Amino acid sequence: MPIIVPFETLTELFKNLSKKYAGKQKAAFHHKLDPKGSYEPVYWDQVTDDVQSIAAYLVEKGAKPGDRIGILSENRYEWAVVDLAIQLIGGINVSLYTTLPPAQCEYILKDSDTKIFFVSTGIQIKKAAEVFENCPELIEVIAFDEPKVKSLLDHDYLNLFQDVIADGAKLYTKHKDAINKYSNAVEPEDIATLIYTSGTTGNPKGAMLTHHNIVSNVKAATQHIYWDDKDRSLSFLPLCHSFERTGGYYAIISCGAEIYYAESVDTVSKNMPEVKPTVMISVPRLFEKIYNLIIKSVEDGSDTKKAIFNWAVEVGRKYSDGKRGIVSFQKMIADKLVFDKLKERTGGHVRLFVSGGAALPPDIDMFFRCAGLTILQGYGLTETSPVMAANKPGNEVVGVVGQVIPGVTVGIQDLNTGEIIAQISGEDYPSDLTSKEGEILNRGPNTMKGYWKNDEATKEMIDEDGWLHTGDVGRFVNGNLQITDRIKHMIVNAGGKNIYPGPIEDMFKTSKWIDQLVVVGEAQNFMAALIVPDFEAIQKYARENGIKEKDPVQLVKQDEIVSLFKKEMRAFSKQLASHEKIRDFRLLANEFTVETGEITPTLKVKRRVIAEKYAEQIDDIFKDDAA
Repeated sequence: MPIIVPFETLTELFKNLSKKYAGKQKAAFHHKLDPKGSYEPVYWDQVTDDVQSIAAYLVEKGAKPGDRIGILSENRYEWAVVDLAIQLIGGINVSLYTTLPPAQCEYILKDSDTKIFFVSTGIQIKKAAEVFENCPELIEVIAFDEPKVKSLLDHDYLNLFQDVIADGAKLYTKHKDAINKYSNAVEPEDIATLIYTSGTTGNPKGAMLTHHNIVSNVKAATQHIYWDDKDRSLSFLPLCHSFERTGGYYAIISCGAEIYYAESVDTVSKNMPEVKPTVMISVPRLFEKIYNLIIKSVEDGSDTKKAIFNWAVEVGRKYSDGKRGIVSFQKMIADKLVFDKLKERTGGHVRLFVSGGAALPPDIDMFFRCAGLTILQGYGLTETSPVMAANKPGNEVVGVVGQVIPGVTVGIQDLNTGEIIAQISGEDYPSDLTSKEGEILNRGPNTMKGYWKNDEATKEMIDEDGWLHTGDVGRFVNGNLQITDRIKHMIVNAGGKNIYPGPIEDMFKTSKWIDQLVVVGEAQNFMAALIVPDFEAIQKYARENGIKEKDPVQLVKQDEIVSLFKKEMRAFSKQLASHEKIRDFRLLANEFTVETGEITPTLKVKRRVIAEKYAEQIDDIFKDDAA
């Protein structure tokens, strides 16, 4: 469905939605006020009042167009209110991941010269209190929740959101003219937000995304993928990431759809049946977890259960390949026996998932297609606002990230010569172009303005011809974009062969024994891996095979467990070229997490961090070879 109100800026999006739904009891958001309770709607009239109140408070505190206002919070209604208030006065939203340690929060607040800082829970309040004195431009911290540690309230600079919104309501009449003046002055080329890339190396860089960057992407995405005012979305990916911000927030409300906030990332599986979402923005990790749970359930079942499952998947595969007339009746039975249970876990009403942030393993993509659950894989970067390409409903292709979206041009640059060997614009379709592999480039209205106060990094990212260099490797396959890996992730072995670890790692993710896996082997004679086992699976295996150890640290050292993984490595490596095969590995007792620094908040692997943290294990793998 096309957008339901005209807008050229995010400020206009809010103002026009507010006018359209005034007095109509139309819900914009839903949230839980009590974990044991049910979802409560927030109607547009309430949203309007709350946004105007926060805007008035910000103006009272001296905030003006172009000022940076920070948010450190999980996804929740207050996040949207503050963001819309920032846009209403022409400010710049500086969003931070809740997983960031105080030192990184301080870096971003100081780098952006943030003036007012909104935080959520007691944990985040403590971070703000720790860094406040080191941030000279910061004048106030506003907390969504009252902290359990009451001494935190003793700080003169800390105020509670409930008090701020009440004060703002009283101030709105005083500042109404100023708010209208500021909102009317917002231009499409003004900066709407600074999104600091989590990055796998060095300090984060603040991508400057303008209103035009985001609005153009919202309009293109809503042309490319259909949703309307009857849809409901469950929001759980961090709103400080551009994928959720554009696709799971602005695009959703622009079509009149409603957003339900998950209680947390950990409660998504619980919230899906409660919300019964029709669309969901997600990352591959969710689908991997669902897939592995199902595979475990099947493996634990009887031979009859396994046979029925395998038969149902094969029927689903034929059905999704277009052989519907032949297997329609069988598909009905397969749904009843197998796939309907999976759909119930998602709430039973999902008509499409949109997956981004990382590559979706083809086997998992195909499994969901067999089940009749559509996953539209897309692709983009923070710096491209973010969407560059996505599969279209009814035209999904496994193993690709789809067609270039309207208004955007994607090019493929030869890695050796620098020549643009192929390019497609969103308006060029249909296309059957197939190209060689190279670096993926982007050019269009979705390209960021640059990095905040970092001209050198901007010039490295965007060349003189306006091409943004993604650092990703890919090619066109029958007009669809296919991602191979990241240039920075490329491993060059001792023989000089280039090896992209991403596809190898994706393949191993389908193993029921493996939770996480990272390929290593730079400048070595063979490839190896660091493996985080699925501990639930191997602990069950241990019980059934008389292994007494339960502790993960001891369990990964057991010969029987190591042998199990050797067998798995050999089986999977048969599908790989000789120089790609995993010849050795080490099992790790701890998973890679955001908190421990091995993965980014969007679940991308920080290879440099892992290489440093597990240098001893890696050296142990290759020591005999080096000798």
